Order: sequence, then structure tokens, then C-alpha cells
Amino acid sequence: MSLLSFSSIPPTWGKVKSEPLKLFPMSEYFPYESLRPHQREFIELVNEAVKNGENAIIEAPTGFGKTVSVLAGILPYAIEMGYKVLYLARTHRQMDRVIEELKAINRKTPISGVELRSRKDLCLHSYLTQFTTDAYNAMVVCKNLKKLGKCPFYENEKKKKTEFDELIKFFLQEPSHPMEILDYAQTLELCPYDLTRRIAEKANVIVASYLYLLSPTIRENFLSSLDIDYSDLIVVFDEAHNLPDQAISALSDRLSIHTVNRAIKEADEYREHEIANFLSIFGKGLEMLYEEKLRERDVHEVPIQPELVFAHVVDILNLDGRYLVKTLNEMVAVGDSIREDKIEKGKPPRSYIGRVGEFLLFWLSLIGREDYLFLMSRDKGLSLELVALDPSKALSFVKNVQSAIFMSGTLTPLEAFRDVMGIENAKLKKFPRMVKRENAQVLVAKDVSTRGEERSMEVYKRMVDYIVEAVKLIPKNVGVFTASYEVLQGLLSANLEVRLEGTGKAIFIEKQGATSQENDLLVAKFKAHARGKGAVLLGVMGGRNSEGQDYSGDEMNGVILVGIPYARPTPRVQAQIRYFERKFPGKGRYYGYYLPAHRKLVQAAGRVHRSAEEKGSIIVLDYRLLWKGIKKDLPDWMRETMRPVDLGRMRLYLRRFWQQPLRGKA
Repeated sequence: MSLLSFSSIPPTWGKVKSEPLKLFPMSEYFPYESLRPHQREFIELVNEAVKNGENAIIEAPTGFGKTVSVLAGILPYAIEMGYKVLYLARTHRQMDRVIEELKAINRKTPISGVELRSRKDLCLHSYLTQFTTDAYNAMVVCKNLKKLGKCPFYENEKKKKTEFDELIKFFLQEPSHPMEILDYAQTLELCPYDLTRRIAEKANVIVASYLYLLSPTIRENFLSSLDIDYSDLIVVFDEAHNLPDQAISALSDRLSIHTVNRAIKEADEYREHEIANFLSIFGKGLEMLYEEKLRERDVHEVPIQPELVFAHVVDILNLDGRYLVKTLNEMVAVGDSIREDKIEKGKPPRSYIGRVGEFLLFWLSLIGREDYLFLMSRDKGLSLELVALDPSKALSFVKNVQSAIFMSGTLTPLEAFRDVMGIENAKLKKFPRMVKRENAQVLVAKDVSTRGEERSMEVYKRMVDYIVEAVKLIPKNVGVFTASYEVLQGLLSANLEVRLEGTGKAIFIEKQGATSQENDLLVAKFKAHARGKGAVLLGVMGGRNSEGQDYSGDEMNGVILVGIPYARPTPRVQAQIRYFERKFPGKGRYYGYYLPAHRKLVQAAGRVHRSAEEKGSIIVLDYRLLWKGIKKDLPDWMRETMRPVDLGRMRLYLRRFWQQPLRGKA
């Protein structure tokens, strides 16, 4: 495979100018009057890649206009040749943005697009919305409700076929948000989920979550439902820096002892005595293994030989491998029957027997694979975990699509992303961040660090001094993102919250395990204080508030990054390093340990500058950022504006910086 590598452009300092469209070849699908710097090159690069059947890995900054640029580059060829564009993102907010850009394009050139959501988001049936908690259960329930004739909205598709078909035509005329489709479907008592899928069959662009392609099971069902082949697709992965973690998550699985115990109870209730006996002996074997491997050790998880989980039940029941597989398959079949029975009775449609059978069959199928780690952990009392080590396995289908575009503001170094995700035949391109030199400030404290051996109450108190002084001097809102919740707790124990109260700014603390709704409310309140005296948001790097949120104007004038978010050296992290070392000799620790942490730090730093005009301060409380081995993974604009400071110097530089006239701030 050929690999075309494109060199980076020097940073854009000074005046940022827009470029008129003039005779721009792809202007038909570019809805705005002028191009931002480098957008033309981005669009032409993407257009060339899709025409040539190549992939592209592109780093471009926030505020660049990546979404509309990638669409303008893809759509001319996709429409001409009949390819379907599948645009994948991580969050609903990111997906909604794509629909907004498609609406803008549609006002200039006709284009159809639809955003897919889960059944739970789009279903009108109270049983499904009340009793299902995940995509798999929702799919099973939906299928059975239809089969049993218990979904009036599905039945209405046949009774109101004319209205249903008219709605499909209507929504193909203009890209629409899911809630717009939901409102119309609800009025006519039709299934919004089926309506969305039918629109997707004919739409030029489908916007969806990563999971639609990263999960092998969901991917096959999805493509089958649309009756399309991989070769019919041009795929966009937005915010692609998330892909390694998302791919690992999609390929991994976990089973707790609580689920096994509930499966035993379920087997007794349904008089499946052989299954109940098998599970009781299996559960006892797990508890014996836990006593031997984990109970007395001061660790959260341990790797285990995968065969050991079956040793006790195989020994007691004198099973051979074939009978073991037969028993597990029988559990899956019984689970399907139990779900159907519960749906008929209006009960929650889960089956613990089916879940245990599916997990253990998966566990068995992976024995001997080097790209998986088998763990026993203390999670939920006792759990078995299947941990995927190779994120590239989730993208094995990419070689069969016409073209795949991977883009983000933080993919440096692009070659490492290409290697880890196994992307072949790829063009690599890095565009400069459009930050004006006078608007960028990066200060690195040279006397503190979160290195394990240096953490102490004295160091935390010194960090609190830095944070409080910075919050006083940076106007309006400030974010404080730590390397971990452990570090955040260390700062709070050093009286950070009490000290911050003295600044007069409101304080918001990110809650570990909060629901999306709870977190959205917290962030909305934090942002609202930008119109007043300002506020401080405390959270962690790698979290949804340091990566998934946009803060404009005074909503985040500065970020304080406490430490570098290196993962703890757990068995899964060590296994990841060893796996990458075998696959990429000499690069295992870099790919599996250092680089993911550096990307999280850069993502958090990027919360400040959301456009070329915005001004902001980034303060890093860890002297290791000054080391060459770490600096090389930072974007040009951070390296070139970085200054080492002590507390006094930080005060001086912040005063000077914020005394200058503010540009582009609300």
C-alpha cells in the first residue's frame, strides 16, 4: 500500500484572513460566502482521497470548520457516484452539528441527511423506554414486541402506509434533527425509529454514533438493515482522537458475580434445574478462584488463565469441551425464550441466563488470542473481564470501504495514530492552529509535579497557591482539570475549595459517575456565570468536560492543568504496553502509555481557544511538560508560547497578558 505523507504548515500567527469562493470547484456543497484559511486545501485533499479510494488522517484545529469542509470535499464525488456517506461522532452534540451544516448546504444545493439515535431515544412504546437499559436489550424487545403484535406504532406503518411514505419523502427534502422526526411520528402515531431507518435507506448522508461501526454485532445488523455493502460507503470519523479508547471499549466485555447469582435464581424460577446446577457450581468455582488469586492481595485486578474459570465446573460435572459449549448455547436459547415470556407478561425483558451464556461463549472463543487480556477484578464484588488490547481490530472493515476520513484537533503524531488504528493507504495532513501569538499564553510551573514519589500535602498546598492566584488574575471563567480524581481529591484536602471561595467566583465540581443530564446542568450553570463575576470548574483530564464541551467567549478564559494524566500501571495498562511492543518494537510504552496521556492534556488545553480571535491562558502545574520527550507531542502553538514560571513569575505574566485589550471575547 502506498503511504502519502504531507508536511505540516507553519503556525498561523498574526492576521487571519478569509478567502473568497471565486471559482472554487467544490463550492456547490460549500454553503458560506468565503473560505477560512486552509479550508480550500483541506477540501481538495479530502476530494482527492475519496476519488482515489484512499484514506486520510487529518489534524485541524477547533474553529477551522472541519465538518463543513469534509462534507464539501466528499459530497460532489459521493453524489455523482452514488456512495452513501456515513458520518460518525461520539456525542449527540457533535452529531447535531453535522445536521446543522447539512441544513446550510441544502439551502444552496439539495442534499438529504438523517441522524440516527438509539431505539430508546426514538421509541414511543412505554414498555421499551421503561424497561430497557442498553442497545442490545432494546433491539430484542423491539423485535419481540413487533413479533407479538404488541407495538401499535409498528402496526400503524401498515395501516397508515400512505402517511408513512409521505413522511419519508418529506424528510428526504431537508436534513432533520431526530426530535423533528419524533414530533411528526408522534402526531401520526408512527414508529420514529423505523421512520428514521427508512429515511436512512435513501439519504445521502447518515450521521451516527461510533458504535454503529465499531461494534461488530451492531455493524453487521446495521449494514444488513440498510441493504448496503462496505464498498458503498465513504466514512468520516470525527473527533478521531477518541477512537482508540472507544474501539477498546466496543470490543471488551465484563460479567459480575451478581449476574451469575441472578441467573441461578432465574433458572430456579423457570425450572431450568440443569442450568441452575451448572451455574451454582460455576459460581462456586469463581469464588474459589477469587480466594486464591485476589482476596488477600492489595490490588484491584489480576490476569488469570482463561481456562481456570471453568476448571471447577468441568471437574465436578466431568464435562468435556463439546458438552460445555452445548450447555452455554442452551443457556443462550433459554435466555431468548425467557425474554419473550417476560415481554408477554409486561415484565423487564432481561435474561441473566442468556447474558451469562453469551459472555462465557465469547470468553471461550478468545482463548489463545494474544490481543485479549483475561482479568478477574473486584468490580461489583467480583467480575470477569475481557479486555481488548488492539483497537485496530475494530476497524478491520475500513479496507473494504471506498474511503475513510479520520479527523480531529489532536492526532499528533499522525503516524502513531495510523499505526495504532491500523489504517493503510492513508494520506497524512496536519493543519496549523489559528491562534494569534498575542492571544496565546502557556505557562509551566517549574517547581511542582504530580509524579507519584513527589505527591505530598506540601506539594498540593503549593499547587493550590498557583490555582488560587491564577483564578484571581484570569477574568471570568476558569477550568481546573487534574490528572485524576485522586489528584483532585488531594487538592480539595489541601483546602482548594475554601481558598477558591475567597476569589468571589462560584465553584463547580465535576461529579464522578454523574449522569449526562446532571453533568449538562452543572456545565450550563458554570457557563452562565461568564455573564457575571465568573466561576471555576473543577474536573479531570480525559473527562467529558475537558474534551466533549465547547466553551466560547468568557465561558473559559483559562485552564489550569494539574499534572499529566498518565494511567496507573495496572495489569491492563501493562498488557497494552507489552502487546504494542510486540506489534511495534521499541514503541510499546510510547503508544500504550505516554501518548494517550499527552493527547488528553492537549485536548484539555484546547478548551481555551475555540477560534482564532479568542484570548486565553493555559497554566500547567507539572514541570515534566518542559521535557523534550513530552514537548514533541504538543501542538506548535503550545511549544512556541511556553514559558517556565514560579509563582511570582506566573503572577507577573498573567497581569501583563490580561491588561492587554481583549479580542473576540463576548
